[in-house]
Amino acid sequence: MVGEPVRWGILATGGIAAAFTADLMDLPDAEVVAVASRSRESAENFAGRFGIPRAYGDWGALAADDDIDVVYVATPHSAHRAAAGLCLEAGRSVLCEKPFTLNVCEAEELVALARQRGVFLMEAMWMYCNPLIRRVADLVREGAIGEVRSVQADFGIAGDFPPSHRLRDPAQGGGALLDLGVYPVSFAQLLLGEPSDVAARAVLSQEGVDLQTGALLSWESGAQALVHCSIIGESPRIATVTGSRGRIDIPYTFFHPDRFVLHRDGREAEEFPADPANGPVNSLHHEAVEVMRALRAGDTESPLVPLDGTLAVMRTLDAIRDHIGVRYPGEAREAVAAQV
Repeated sequence: MVGEPVRWGILATGGIAAAFTADLMDLPDAEVVAVASRSRESAENFAGRFGIPRAYGDWGALAADDDIDVVYVATPHSAHRAAAGLCLEAGRSVLCEKPFTLNVCEAEELVALARQRGVFLMEAMWMYCNPLIRRVADLVREGAIGEVRSVQADFGIAGDFPPSHRLRDPAQGGGALLDLGVYPVSFAQLLLGEPSDVAARAVLSQEGVDLQTGALLSWESGAQALVHCSIIGESPRIATVTGSRGRIDIPYTFFHPDRFVLHRDGREAEEFPADPANGPVNSLHHEAVEVMRALRAGDTESPLVPLDGTLAVMRTLDAIRDHIGVRYPGEAREAVAAQV
């Protein structure tokens, strides 16, 4: 694959699929060769929009296409297990949108399948591939602010979503936590690893999904993280990492920031702006670049978004859901039992 374009297949045709495909088009070493939807018409419309050669009216045809190096799974997360599993079974490498699956049981199945088949698999946690977020993690790891004492992060949006909307639909894994809360949780765990204790409270909708959730994550070191997510109120979408000798402030929106500020005891504040050479701060191309690097290197996992880290985040999300009492149709009680 060295020196040749990486050939992508796109599974699903919604907004995030369109955004990712548009960013792929800007990469000279990426080629989008096929798209699939459960609707042939939707696939053909998407293909026409982006000039994609092949459009399939079912996922299986895309998975069976030997001209594809990697598939980007962009379905609602309730379908991630089925869609990604179908591609892995066919030997296709997969980049699967966040949250990885509905629960850790499904996530473990996908990870086991990928490892058994020796096929590349990665969660599309674009935040982990963002250069500024990587710099924050490096500074924390290097001890720039001393020992981490606390992390605070939030992601809330305000919208009049009807019960049929995917964010309110239990059948589609609706609610604030999986769609938005995955970012604050993933950010905290990027810096501190998996928590030793989880507590949470939520406001639930009549349909049984969380409209707003707050969680307190704790570590044996004494560090804590306060994370919040909402689909009923616009939040600042900021993050702060406080250490024993300073702190790091990341402004709106913390998961793809245009800058962050490092405060160190006894020093002037230092601002770290995004490098314009890396492209727009809200671009998804960083995760695509990492996937293509890994494929060319023959890696089956990414060190930036390791599968064990993805599983750890899913365990935390399950533990939070266990506290707030959110269950999805057909989901066994033990699938979301607290893991910590």
